[in-house]
Amino acid sequence: MANEKIPLTYKGRPLRRKDNIIYYGDMSDSHIIQLQILDTKPAGDMNVATRVSIQLQLTAPDLKSRDRVVKRSEKDSLYSAIDIASIWLERALATR
Repeated sequence: MANEKIPLTYKGRPLRRKDNIIYYGDMSDSHIIQLQILDTKPAGDMNVATRVSIQLQLTAPDLKSRDRVVKRSEKDSLYSAIDIASIWLERALATR
């Protein structure tokens, strides 16, 4: 039981991280969010995001990467970025 990997989620949707990019949502859905940490600053013994790019993207594999982007913005913290990202994703998935 201690060796089980519990996937990280936010508001019931999965979060996946690769270096400074965080993907929010399920790839089997029509949309997903890409959060890219652009700048960080040290706070104690860790780095804190100070500039985060948000992109609402389509997950259709036949589209070019630039054509997948539906909406984009920048926020000054990871919390505010993921907060707006969850709203965008909920709205995009509700209109299917």
